[in-house]
Amino acid sequence: MSKTTLIILSILGAILLAVIAVAATGVGIYNGFVGREQAVDAQWAQVQNVYQRRADLIPNLVNTVSGAASFEKSTLVEVTEARASVGKVQINAQNAPTDAAKFAEFEKAQGQLSSALSRLLVVSEKYPDLKANSNFRDLQAQIEGSENRITVERSRFNQSVQAYNTSVQTFPGVVLAGFTGRHPRPYFQAAAGSEAAPKVQFDFNKAAPAKP
Repeated sequence: MSKTTLIILSILGAILLAVIAVAATGVGIYNGFVGREQAVDAQWAQVQNVYQRRADLIPNLVNTVSGAASFEKSTLVEVTEARASVGKVQINAQNAPTDAAKFAEFEKAQGQLSSALSRLLVVSEKYPDLKANSNFRDLQAQIEGSENRITVERSRFNQSVQAYNTSVQTFPGVVLAGFTGRHPRPYFQAAAGSEAAPKVQFDFNKAAPAKP
């Protein structure tokens, strides 16, 4: 075998090894995308679960509170309407949203419901009979527990999204991400002003509503 032939074979062998290495790297990156996508979607399903748990508690809470004499009906209407608005924002329960606008719409609706529930619980402090109601206390504890779960699952979702986004925005993943149509996913964002502690004030100078 001539020296020229050996050189050609060596070059071809090197090229083949390079192609195999590139292909193996590409497969590894692609599989990494898939794994991180699955993690994001799984965590999204868990976020949906905790939000649904809260939504399922609201009808019983509203029914219990509405039985209180002279309870602020506008507060109940606000909670009911906020819950209905949440139901109108449909996002696939299995796949995390990729549309930032749709995600923001979902987050806004859920935030409005959280705000309405907070006001309802604050207003309830003015009703001693309601606070003494064991059913109300149980529902209140479950609502508060749901809010804590929501905070935890949102944080875990953001962590999953961060891992995925990093993989599709850094080299060499960013190259393959473009070819496979993968783009960064949206995060949950803290509500404006959430960094400040809320001010809760009760007007104890006003007499409690009289019983009928």
